[in-house]
Amino acid sequence: MTETTRRGVLLAGAGLLAAPALAQAQAGTDIAIVGFQMSSETHARAANAAATAARAKGWTATVLNSEGALPRHAEQLDTLIQRRPKAIIVAMGKPVEAEAQFQRAKAAGIPIITIMAGASPHTVFDIQVNEYKVGADAALWLLGELGYQGNILTQRFEGNVGTRIRGKVLDAVLSENTGVRVLATHTMARTASWRDDVRQGFSGLLLRHAANTQGIWASFDGQAFVIDDLLQARGVKKGQVKFVSIDGGAETYRRIADPESTLMATVTIPFEEMGNKAVEAVDRIVLKGEPKGAMASGPYLFLDSVLVDGNNVQRFL
Repeated sequence: MTETTRRGVLLAGAGLLAAPALAQAQAGTDIAIVGFQMSSETHARAANAAATAARAKGWTATVLNSEGALPRHAEQLDTLIQRRPKAIIVAMGKPVEAEAQFQRAKAAGIPIITIMAGASPHTVFDIQVNEYKVGADAALWLLGELGYQGNILTQRFEGNVGTRIRGKVLDAVLSENTGVRVLATHTMARTASWRDDVRQGFSGLLLRHAANTQGIWASFDGQAFVIDDLLQARGVKKGQVKFVSIDGGAETYRRIADPESTLMATVTIPFEEMGNKAVEAVDRIVLKGEPKGAMASGPYLFLDSVLVDGNNVQRFL
């Protein structure tokens, strides 16, 4: 055996030994997943997908629910920092409000990957869709259905960066298309009982403005479900009011396809894929030491969104 051949055999043998060692190390990996408000379908979809993907790798995945409360969110992060998991995934968290916790986690060597939360200097990156494109797609669908003329009601939420951007993009589109006017807006409070808040607030809007309303815009699908139920109870039929929201999911697609529902369109966001990508980032960047740039060139890892309406909903069903 030549010296070159002998070295090759030794390197190959070392690789065979290293593979089980890496697998064994990964099998003992402990990560934590924090969903800011798991009563929201989108938060739960992203967090649960991440947990499923992590457990499929043999990792231990602890899922926590901050229940939409910032003090609880901060407390959970503080507890996790003391426990020192290999990484933390935060679904729809609050990097600005929880900056102190994010900073402490970074100082403690605990990487944080966020989903739909916004950029932070203390995280690996945020997994997002382009919310400006999402907002434009929803706004332009609605204006197109209205023929760029008519009155709309809007249901907003300012407590999340994504939904806030969607509303600002709508305002920008409306500023250039003055034939469409916002009659009234209800802004959802950040509360565990957000569905009741939307129901009560939008009921008031419909009581005052239903007769003069041709379109409705909702900042996310959970709000749209509540509004859809209110409209159906009033006898409104599909297409009488042009109605769009944002997020996507099985229930949304069912309603878009259902002739009894008033919801007509959404811009779908791949929440399950986001959870999977977060786990992939832990695997590649945290455990295997790949550079962050191998997955994202900046503070965001962008995934694609798609407009879904009656024309293509069967593909998603």
